Amino acid sequence: MSVPQSLHVLLAHSIDYAGTFPPCSLDLKRALANQSRYVGSPDAWMLGAFILSVGEFTTAKEHLSQFDPQHPLRVSALGPKTENAAAFRTVLPKVISAIRSFSAHNVDLLAVDQFEMLLPPNVDLDLLGYARALVGELMTFWEAPVEIAARTIALLAEHNSDTDSLPFGYKLRTGGVTAEVFPSSAQIAKALVLPADYQVPMKFTAGLHHPVRQFREEVQTKMHGFLNVLGAAVLAAEHKWDEQQTARMLEDENAASFSFTEDFFTWREWKIDTDRLEARRKFITSFGSCSFDEPREDLRALNFL
Repeated sequence: MSVPQSLHVLLAHSIDYAGTFPPCSLDLKRALANQSRYVGSPDAWMLGAFILSVGEFTTAKEHLSQFDPQHPLRVSALGPKTENAAAFRTVLPKVISAIRSFSAHNVDLLAVDQFEMLLPPNVDLDLLGYARALVGELMTFWEAPVEIAARTIALLAEHNSDTDSLPFGYKLRTGGVTAEVFPSSAQIAKALVLPADYQVPMKFTAGLHHPVRQFREEVQTKMHGFLNVLGAAVLAAEHKWDEQQTARMLEDENAASFSFTEDFFTWREWKIDTDRLEARRKFITSFGSCSFDEPREDLRALNFL
């Protein structure tokens, strides 16, 4: 069965592999071995970057030999958490210096494609300007709690409007290993309707292991589906949905509501053609997952792949 073009566009390079993070929590050697297999697999078109904490750069250098120039290690560098703006200003120069050093270590076998880091609670435009001077043209996603998503996205948009550099993006946490860390559909919906207006790129992290929303015993709550989240993001932007309509799609647990053809992606009566979908994907980029196998197995079980 060939992959319908609309599904290919929706999921192209959408899964950033985060094998060292919970619940998988693999050691770095094993996670990198997995990544080296994935980049050469027939499903590599779905694979995004490898999520690698800046503190693990030195260890990662020891395992680069399993990659090659045709299948390099493409990294999303993850910076540390800081408690306030002062600590952020102290830590960020060291982080960016480490990224540049790591990138130059072996340009044939690795590349740092993007950077992601949690913003301190008291972030403002001045702090984003400070970060811009250090980050430069590295694609960057700043994480902030879902409760302040609207304020953060507006702040990033204001910063982006004053620069010709790559726009700063927003990173939304969509789950975790316990029920209480999963945001509600209403909270995610509120965040999803904003980036389209502001033209702020967006990525997601945690909890999106399965294509369609479902209850999972291991977390004792309903996990959001990555088809729900990515699909709702592009359709909300395309059709100017409000939060209520967006939440309805996020809460849909019926895989039959989703349809993929060469020309269209459709959810219920709503559709987007493949060209428009590709344009929207420039702003709805990827989601971090500790498993690359689980999402693919589920897609095959639903006959989407």
